[in-house]
Amino acid sequence: MSTEALIPVFMPTLVSVLLRHEREKGSPLTEPEVIAIRNNSVAVMLPRSAAIEIAQKRGYDDIDPEQCWAEWQRVRIQL
Repeated sequence: MSTEALIPVFMPTLVSVLLRHEREKGSPLTEPEVIAIRNNSVAVMLPRSAAIEIAQKRGYDDIDPEQCWAEWQRVRIQL
């Protein structure tokens, strides 16, 4: 049995879900909106090594759900 830590992996990625919601809204999401979207998004718990492998295959890291507001503010200006 593996003792590797499990981490949440959002499917689809949290960044893509936030981007879709912001584009649909037509204006920047607010912090409560970002938190609500995160809380209602689908995630699976995977071993850290599997999550890293998924991110490598995808070509980018998703944003950290624990820091989603701050990371969304940083990422959204690049999209």
